[in-house]
Amino acid sequence: MRVVLGLLLLLLGLCGSGAQGEGGGLDEGGAVEESSEQTTKQTTCDIWVEMRALRDMVVELKVELRNMEARVKDSESQVNELKTELILTKVQVELLQRENSVQATQLISLETRLTATESKTSDLEKQNADLQTRLSTSESELLVSKSRIDQLERENGVQATQLISLETRLTAPESKTSDLEKQNADLQTRLRTSESELLVSKSRIDQLERENEEKPKVAFYTALTNSRNVGPYNTDMTLKYSKVFTNIGNAYNPATGFFTAPVKGVYYLQFTAFGYHAGSMGIQVYKNNQRIMYNDIWQSSGGDKYFTNSLVLELIAGDEIHLVLPSGNFLYDDKDNYSTFSGALLFPL
Repeated sequence: MRVVLGLLLLLLGLCGSGAQGEGGGLDEGGAVEESSEQTTKQTTCDIWVEMRALRDMVVELKVELRNMEARVKDSESQVNELKTELILTKVQVELLQRENSVQATQLISLETRLTATESKTSDLEKQNADLQTRLSTSESELLVSKSRIDQLERENGVQATQLISLETRLTAPESKTSDLEKQNADLQTRLRTSESELLVSKSRIDQLERENEEKPKVAFYTALTNSRNVGPYNTDMTLKYSKVFTNIGNAYNPATGFFTAPVKGVYYLQFTAFGYHAGSMGIQVYKNNQRIMYNDIWQSSGGDKYFTNSLVLELIAGDEIHLVLPSGNFLYDDKDNYSTFSGALLFPL
């Protein structure tokens, strides 16, 4: 509209200039008037041409103005839509900022819980490893202890529990920690049981060792001689079994042929006699110079003859046992140890 008003003012200015030209021609004469009229006509025609051109221009400008107004309206509509979208965007941004803040808080909380869980898991793993080491040591000692108490009995099962490996540390740390705590409690219970059994076993071993150390050990095994024929003699002869193979406790004296009981207890004694000549072969058993057994055998002709006998006697400390070859009897022995005398303490009293 401002452009149109400007053009109208320009046309009015041009018309005023033509009028002033006509007034000036009155003073100059007739020739000038004729020339002025022609000029005026020509100018008038030109003005109408320009007016029509201006009218067309104004029409075009109005059309363009309407188009511009429509575009402005469209622009205003787009601006309004953009404002609406901007408002929605701001609201979404605020919501996202709030949600981001909440998520950041939750993330910090989760990181804190994860750190605590990992630390606790690591401590439990170390504790479980220590418990497993202690459990293995206890089981090994328990096995050795039970083997020493009774070698005929063996441990039916070896306690060997291994911790379940941690496979999903981030997916389910709290659940895995709970499982480890349960396993840890189980291992502690088993460890306490093993340690208790170990203490009982050690106590029993100490008791058995003390009893074994305190229990006297007596056993002997002897043979008569390498000189072959022994007897017959005119009198009874104490037999001195000179070849000593076993003499635990030193209760048998080969110089005298006497066995002396070192402690009160029940003793097992045995002798074997051999001969191959014709005649009488016999042995007498004496306890403290009192005869308690007499065995003999008669053979009319030569040939190998054996007899053997055994005794179970209750003796007190200092009681003596010895064997006697009766007069007129004989024995035989050589490097093959045909005639022997042996004994052992069954149990003390």
